[in-house]
Amino acid sequence: MKFIFADCLDYVDPDYNFETDSSSPKRRPYWDDMFPHEIMEETPYDGILISRAIVGDHLLKGKYSESQSMRFRRVGAREFLRFNRPKDQDKWLFGDCGAFQYSKFEKPPYTPYDMVQFYDDGGFTHGCSVDHIIFHFNAKLTGMDLPEDPVAAEDCKRRFEITLENASQFIKESRSISQRFIPIGVIQGWSPGSMAKAASELLKMGYNYLAIGGLVPLRSEEIHQALKGIFDEITYNPLAKIHLLGFEKADILDQFIGSYPITSIDTTSPLTKAFRDETKNYYLSNGRGSLDYYTSIRIPQALENISFKRAVQEGSLQCEHIEILEKQALCKIRQYAARQVDLDEALASIMDYSRIFYIAKKLSPEKIENKIDSLSLRYKRTLQDRPWEICKCRICRECSIEVLIFRASNRNKRRGIHNIKVFHDHIIEKRGF
Repeated sequence: MKFIFADCLDYVDPDYNFETDSSSPKRRPYWDDMFPHEIMEETPYDGILISRAIVGDHLLKGKYSESQSMRFRRVGAREFLRFNRPKDQDKWLFGDCGAFQYSKFEKPPYTPYDMVQFYDDGGFTHGCSVDHIIFHFNAKLTGMDLPEDPVAAEDCKRRFEITLENASQFIKESRSISQRFIPIGVIQGWSPGSMAKAASELLKMGYNYLAIGGLVPLRSEEIHQALKGIFDEITYNPLAKIHLLGFEKADILDQFIGSYPITSIDTTSPLTKAFRDETKNYYLSNGRGSLDYYTSIRIPQALENISFKRAVQEGSLQCEHIEILEKQALCKIRQYAARQVDLDEALASIMDYSRIFYIAKKLSPEKIENKIDSLSLRYKRTLQDRPWEICKCRICRECSIEVLIFRASNRNKRRGIHNIKVFHDHIIEKRGF
C-alpha cells in the first residue's frame, strides 16, 4: 500500500530560530522554505496529492496566493513542489478536485474537461474524476434504499448521479485528450450498497483504479462496512485497485491494511495531529509493529496568544507575570533536555504556566485542576521517556526538545513532518509482512 501525502503548502523555514521564535527578516516564504521531502533525508511518502480547489482559480478561491497559483500552472506540479529531484521522479503525483471545498455548491464548479486539462497541464501521474460529496451515510440501509427523509434522499440521489455522469465523461475525455495520467473513478454513496453500485458502474466504464470519497466524517466501523460492500462487488475484477481519499483514521490504519487489499491512501492526519489532537501529537515506532503516541508540551507564546491578550486587556492578568512564567517554563524544559535539572523541577514550571493559561481561558477552578491533573500525567510520560532522543530523524536530531514543544507553526509543522516519516516507515514495515 502506498502513502500519498495530501499537501497544502506544508513547508517550514529551515533557519527558524527557536530561541527567539522568529524567521530571518530576509526569509522569502516558499522560496527559502522546505517541503517535507526536502528537509528530510529520505522522502517520507510515496507521492503527493494536490487538490485543484486548494490551488484555486477564478472558479473557486484556494489557499495558494495568486502568484503561487500562476506559477503552479506555468511550471507544473512537480517543479512547483520541488518534487523533481532524480530520487523523486518515480513517485506519484495524485490530483483530485477538492470536493470538500465546494460541497455546499449545487454542482461541482469544474467539468470533466476542465479536470483533464488541469491534470495534463500539471504533469500528474493520477487524476480523480469530478465528484460531489454525499454526507448522509447510513450503514443500516441495504442495496440502493434511500434515507427516509425525502430531502436527504433527493440530495443523495442527485449527488450520486452527478458523480457517475462526471466519471463517465471524465474517462472519455482523458482517453481523447491525454494519455499522461491514470484516470481514477471516484465512488460516492450513502450506504455500503450504493457505494458498491457506484464501484460496479465505474468498472463498467473502464476504470481499473477507484477512489472512495466521503470517508472523513465516517466512523471506523462505517468505513469497514463501506469497504466490505465495495470489495464484495469488485472481487470479480482482479485488476481493480482501491484508493482511500482523505483517510483521517491513520492511527488505526493497521486494522484496515489487514482486512482489505488497499492500493493507496492519501492523508494529512500524521501532520495535522501534531497540532490539532489533544493527546496524539508525536508518533514513535515502538519496535513491536505498531506506533506509540506522545502529548506535546504546550507552552503558548505569551505575547501572541489570544486568551492571554484578552486577560491582560481586561486586567485579570499582568503581562509581566505571564512572560516570567513563560520564560521559566521554556528555560526549565530546555535544561531538562540537557540533563541540568530533574523531571519534577521542569514539570512544575510547565504546569505553573499551564495553570495561568487556563485561568486566562476563564475555566472554573474545578476544571482547571482536572486539566492540570490530566496534562501533568501526559507531560510526565513525554518528558520521562525522552522520545526526541530515541528518534533518529533529521528533525529530532537537529531540534531536540523543541520538536515536542507545542508553540508556533514552525515547531508544530516540524513535529508533523516527523510524524509523516514515522507513519511512512510504519507502512513500509507493514508491506514486508
